[in-house]
Amino acid sequence: MQNHDELIAKLPKTELHLHIEGTLEPEMMFDKARKHGIKLNHGTVESLRAAYDFANLQAFLDLYYAGADVLRDEADFYDLTWAYLLRAKADNVVHAEIFFDPQTHSARGIALSDVVNGIVGALTDGEQHLGITWRLIPNFLRHLSEADAMATLTELQQFMQHFHGFGLDSSEVGHPPSKFSRVFAKVRALGLPVVAHAGEEGPPSYIIEALDDLKVTRIDHGIRAIEDAGLTARLAREQIPLTVCPLSNVRLRAVTSLEAHPLKRLLTAGCSVSINSDDPAYFGGYVGENYRQTAKALQLTPEELKTLAAMSIRGSWLSDAAKAKHLADIAAA
Repeated sequence: MQNHDELIAKLPKTELHLHIEGTLEPEMMFDKARKHGIKLNHGTVESLRAAYDFANLQAFLDLYYAGADVLRDEADFYDLTWAYLLRAKADNVVHAEIFFDPQTHSARGIALSDVVNGIVGALTDGEQHLGITWRLIPNFLRHLSEADAMATLTELQQFMQHFHGFGLDSSEVGHPPSKFSRVFAKVRALGLPVVAHAGEEGPPSYIIEALDDLKVTRIDHGIRAIEDAGLTARLAREQIPLTVCPLSNVRLRAVTSLEAHPLKRLLTAGCSVSINSDDPAYFGGYVGENYRQTAKALQLTPEELKTLAAMSIRGSWLSDAAKAKHLADIAAA
């Protein structure tokens, strides 16, 4: 696998499925807790890491939302984002389309100006100093009501110049995409594209709803499409990007093992698939590690790895010119 690792290191990558709050490493969590005088439920970094053994998505979300409580001011969000960008640079990420959850912070009384300005400040510095271009995507929390999402959209109007689209995340089961049809229609009316988490724990029908009701341009996760041959064929035919997060899927028990992951089957079926890290601080690896472990478990060939990297470029919201440059670099790798 050494040659594979060398190729993976050389490949230009985009990250299309990355929750910035999910990059909060335990060390930073403790540092920010000390800064703000917050007592964490775990006494040490080691005991906190040991808690990252999740039975399902909800078990992870409970810890994720508790961890986010240490993010209190603009500097915290800048530091969080900058730390991610340094890791992304080490993995040869050239472009990142980053999610954040405004409702997670506004519910705690955190000013959204601090959230947005901190994240955007780091992303702007990252583009200037690290060469990583970016797009920023606020997500609505699907376990909350559509009315809450509508109110959040109104609250975010003043920052709209920083956003490139909107998404949908959080607890999937019991919260179908159609629950948010009206707020997504409003976002589309603003001229912004939309994406949605679907088909991670939820059934293939949620992917269909995301496509037909929300009119998303790509599906985040989407791995359960493999259970529906007609849907898989449609995704391949329409080349709807699936932003797959292999290590996350294993850690959240969406698949039994990395060897059983449907990524290669989706790729073989002609679907547009990319490899991403989701919430890497919690799931054991950033995007490079996702590539390396997935390549080993699924015995991916060098050409398949290059195809995955190219699909991540094509599935991004980069300009055609920027895509062409990165695709040429991938072809030459």
